Amino acid sequence: MARARSWEVSDVFWTRVEPLIPARSVREDGRLYHRKPGAGRKAMEPRKVFEAIVFVLRTGCQWKSLPMERFGSASSVHRYFRTWLKAGFFLALWQTGLAEYDEMEGIAWRWQSIDGCMLKAPLAQESVGRNPTDRGKKWKQAAHLGRRAWGPAVDLRHRGQPA
Repeated sequence: MARARSWEVSDVFWTRVEPLIPARSVREDGRLYHRKPGAGRKAMEPRKVFEAIVFVLRTGCQWKSLPMERFGSASSVHRYFRTWLKAGFFLALWQTGLAEYDEMEGIAWRWQSIDGCMLKAPLAQESVGRNPTDRGKKWKQAAHLGRRAWGPAVDLRHRGQPA
């Protein structure tokens, strides 16, 4: 039995995702987009674009590393990604999935945690003192005796000036 690839979208999942995909009907200048018969490339299939985006998210590859024979032009996929991101598609997808999970399993909304970082308080810099890792570095505290101050050996010149 063939193993399913992690980026392939099942038909059941696609039926939930497809209604959330923004319609591509308005151009940047506000006019409706109408392709003349036989002119230009056809728009990519939204399912193929979504699979390509999931492929990038699952594998961690760069956009330009997308297999062209499987997904088509990487720059087109990235353009769709940016367009859908601005249209709020991924936020709507996340909210829909979260609501569905809440109905199935239930989310403990009362118990939440926030991830953060540790840093000095911005208003208490003077009272905190120097960084403990810099306390033993003598080169920061006093000038070197018998040595010139560090700096470039030549003066700064611009390209138009002679050497």
